[in-house]
Amino acid sequence: GEVTEQSLGHQVIVNGWVHRRRDHGGVIFVDVRDRTGLVQLVFDPSSSDEQTMQTAHKLRAEFVVAAQGTVIARATAAINPKLATGKIEVPVAVLQILSSSKPLPFQLDDADNVDEEMRLKYRYLDLRREKMHAFIKLRHEVIFAMREQLNGEGFYEIETPILSKSTPEGARDFLVPSRLQPGTFYALPQSPQIYKQLLMASGMDKYFQVARCFRDEDLRANRQPEFTQLDIEMSFIDETKIQGLIERLLGHVFKKVFGITIKAPFERLEYAHAFARYGSDKPDRRFALPITEVTDLFAATELSFLRQVIAKGGRV
Repeated sequence: GEVTEQSLGHQVIVNGWVHRRRDHGGVIFVDVRDRTGLVQLVFDPSSSDEQTMQTAHKLRAEFVVAAQGTVIARATAAINPKLATGKIEVPVAVLQILSSSKPLPFQLDDADNVDEEMRLKYRYLDLRREKMHAFIKLRHEVIFAMREQLNGEGFYEIETPILSKSTPEGARDFLVPSRLQPGTFYALPQSPQIYKQLLMASGMDKYFQVARCFRDEDLRANRQPEFTQLDIEMSFIDETKIQGLIERLLGHVFKKVFGITIKAPFERLEYAHAFARYGSDKPDRRFALPITEVTDLFAATELSFLRQVIAKGGRV
């Protein structure tokens, strides 16, 4: 993806995976892929020697290759406007197969329709897909933007130990036996709680970490045995300072990663109001059917079960 029009006339060496191969009766076109995108290689008997052509005939999907050639402009009719490298191609002078591939258990272009167990079994293939790469890239960009903002706010990033003493918390700990002291165990942290207290008491008044957490509990919709959380700790503050910090943090992330400006301050909901309207202290505001009190409408109702509820001070 980095071989662009600026590379015209330059000799390049391209390394990557064979994404697609097309044999047009003597001339072979091969799209080679790495994490930056695709570039088209051309194998033509007029520019590639016999040995290179023979090697090109062996290429199949997901072979890993190194190819050397001089970048040229594509013919006008062959330009692909959907591709960042769609105006150039590389006629190959030297080709080396670095690693061959067995027939694929599934085609990467069709992986969304493949059973998830199959995708996880061949995870290294699944992660080669553009969609999966985009997820990894997005996670990196979000975490990098968080670090950027928090560093600008004067926070230290401090790593805390993974192996620690088990302390009473909400879920069961994962335990790691100690080789040097048989019969004793380390616990993996559910969250870095002990270290938060230690660091705050040590005068580290603002710090954060991208913390790995481990909880030996059943899967839930929002929880798994191992997960990551952004852990922010501050001393000498009140809730408005935390709220302001998180608003600035999210504002920076959305602007930097997505190009979206979000309006601050965010709307605040009192606990009682949130429960009265949504029945939850973490409501999804997109839900278009909030709870509405209609007690007044039933003040003179003949429905005895409702009348009894209202008479006892209940609400409808």
